[in-house]
Amino acid sequence: MTRSFVFTNHKGGVGKSTSATNIALGMVNVLRRANATNCRVLIIDTDSQGHASLVTTGRKDYGADDSLYTVLMADRPNAPQTMINCIVPSQWDADLHVLPASPMLEGAERELMGVAGAPYRLADPLSKIAGQYAAVVIDTRPSFSLMTEMGLLAATDAIVPVEPRYLETVGLTSVIQKINDIREGWRHPNLRVSGLLVTKMDTRVRGHNHLLAELKAHPVLGKLLLGVIPANEAVSYAHRDHQSLFTYDPRASASKAYVQVVASLVRYMSQAGA
Repeated sequence: MTRSFVFTNHKGGVGKSTSATNIALGMVNVLRRANATNCRVLIIDTDSQGHASLVTTGRKDYGADDSLYTVLMADRPNAPQTMINCIVPSQWDADLHVLPASPMLEGAERELMGVAGAPYRLADPLSKIAGQYAAVVIDTRPSFSLMTEMGLLAATDAIVPVEPRYLETVGLTSVIQKINDIREGWRHPNLRVSGLLVTKMDTRVRGHNHLLAELKAHPVLGKLLLGVIPANEAVSYAHRDHQSLFTYDPRASASKAYVQVVASLVRYMSQAGA
């Protein structure tokens, strides 16, 4: 089974899109170096702001005919082929593909509200084509909206990026509980919280160090810690140039940290598929 990783948190600015896009590309690179038979990874952008789409394809003007919105509005029997038609290659790598977001996703939530089976309008077509990819990475908006529910129901693994700030750490338990509620409430037993990713870590800030230590010592949350990504100006410059961190500066501290996270996730994928 192809693993689908959804990056989610109800807080904004925690590095969801940065993490989702760079980890997706990192998976392509690691799989290629390992001579895997399938190196292709798909990014699905469910955030109407389209940051993941913009940095990976150079565009954010996708609309009614060439985006995730198109898939969600399609007749259900046609949705898998519609999804294939809307997927585009990224500018980062030929094996990194993108199902882009559209500003019209805001309207899609209103249009689909109350429609029978609406939360599965991403999961159902994705299940038909996911086998074409080694992994799927889903970026979500900073809220637990219908679009985020769709992303969670289409995923096997939830990864929660979080900044080392007090309110962020305190809110982690509620985020995890919300994911678990969706798993139980929608009877989606394949979904699990597979990792916490601490982002924008600055070891010069005493509070950051204290909160990271608290997280590591927590009996439940500590076991979920997937990695720590340092605060790094290379991230902003890479975004500006619509480049991956690995291309912009492979020696940057954030690039090296993401490499370690990718290695852990690829090992996990290998073990899960064994």
